[in-house]
Amino acid sequence: MSSTFHVRGGRPLDGEITVRGAKNLVSKAMVAALLGEEPSVLHSVPDIRDVQIVSDLLAIHGVKVERDVVGGAIRMDPSNVERAHATEIDAHAGSSRIPILFCGPLLHRLGEAIIPDLGGCRIGDRPINYHLDVLRSFGAVVDKREMGIYITAPSGLQGTTIALEYPSVGATEQVLLTAVRAQGVTVLSNAAVEPEIEDLISVLQKMGALITVQTDRTIIIEGVDRLGGYEHVALPDRIEAGSWACAALATKGSVLVRGAQQKPMSTFLNTFRKIGGGMDITEAGIRFYHPGTPLRAIAVETDVHPGLMTDWQQPLVVALTQADGISIVHETVYENRLGFTSALNDMGAHIQVYRECLGGSSCRFGRRNYNHSAVISGPKPLHGAEITVPDLRGGFSYLVAALGAEGVSSIHGIDLIDRGYEQFRDKLTALGADFWED
Repeated sequence: MSSTFHVRGGRPLDGEITVRGAKNLVSKAMVAALLGEEPSVLHSVPDIRDVQIVSDLLAIHGVKVERDVVGGAIRMDPSNVERAHATEIDAHAGSSRIPILFCGPLLHRLGEAIIPDLGGCRIGDRPINYHLDVLRSFGAVVDKREMGIYITAPSGLQGTTIALEYPSVGATEQVLLTAVRAQGVTVLSNAAVEPEIEDLISVLQKMGALITVQTDRTIIIEGVDRLGGYEHVALPDRIEAGSWACAALATKGSVLVRGAQQKPMSTFLNTFRKIGGGMDITEAGIRFYHPGTPLRAIAVETDVHPGLMTDWQQPLVVALTQADGISIVHETVYENRLGFTSALNDMGAHIQVYRECLGGSSCRFGRRNYNHSAVISGPKPLHGAEITVPDLRGGFSYLVAALGAEGVSSIHGIDLIDRGYEQFRDKLTALGADFWED
């Protein structure tokens, strides 16, 4: 049972922390090691739960995994890839969506892949069916059985042409991990081009893949018969860096995020500065701080890269509760990502959500019954409350709110944050936060 996390807020965060490799890249780069015939080494690997999940999944498929948690390196030897039982996969995967990305590499290495127990309540019909359709387009045969979904490639995987309706990161990853060893050429249009996708392409290219990224979101992959290993330093986690930046604003503090890089965070940095946040950018990292003057209300819209990343939206909303005036947030990537705001209102914020597209262009959710726009009135002092973590990013945003609020907040389900924020308790201590668990 998860412990209850108590935070006594109202004190500025001050100090420095370090971010390592991006959660959204590291797990996919680890899966990519399955495609190689030789060992791979990934550096700057964070100590988060998702890394342990992928390590366990690789191990039950015969990959020898050696991990240096302190040094942040992981070595994966796929010389003896073997089949794993569906119950083993299910036991190690939990609620993770990673097993679906194992399919392409396993089809190349073993000729078959198993996805256990992926019903609508755990992942949802739409994303799973979409991934399965992508695999079918390469020639895979999908058979739904009692133990789960059994996928084979009787004639091998063949290059194909795929046009995404939306530049989905997950779908782009699926195509890349499947196409690199398929026979022939694969053309993927309307692909995601996030920095994490670019870094995954760099990993695959080091292994011997032939991948061309064109300027119109088209990716061309020429399949090869064999891939080797790689050695790669993962790009820093821009989501975690932005989350701590928002914590600095919400608590009127100053946080040096070592490892944070300017280029992949460019859109966030512009938004942070428009709000009134201060920053010092150096080669070592970025210091984010509250300048001591009132924060400014703004209108923002999330979008796929190079737009404002949706994972930055939730901690930004917390910071905007302290801005002077009316801020508008239009969420265009995930339809249900503003539900977390109700708990912020319980803490004293004034946030109203709407079905209409506010503050920007119309989006694909505009004619559907989703509350995907928010109007935030500020500044509103926050006070401690009892709250429950809804998801990874929403959970860290609640933590940010609790740090900036007066009084004590009790947060339930805090362990979910371990999925994507490395040693966040140690980092809170380093920044002078007042918290305890029971």
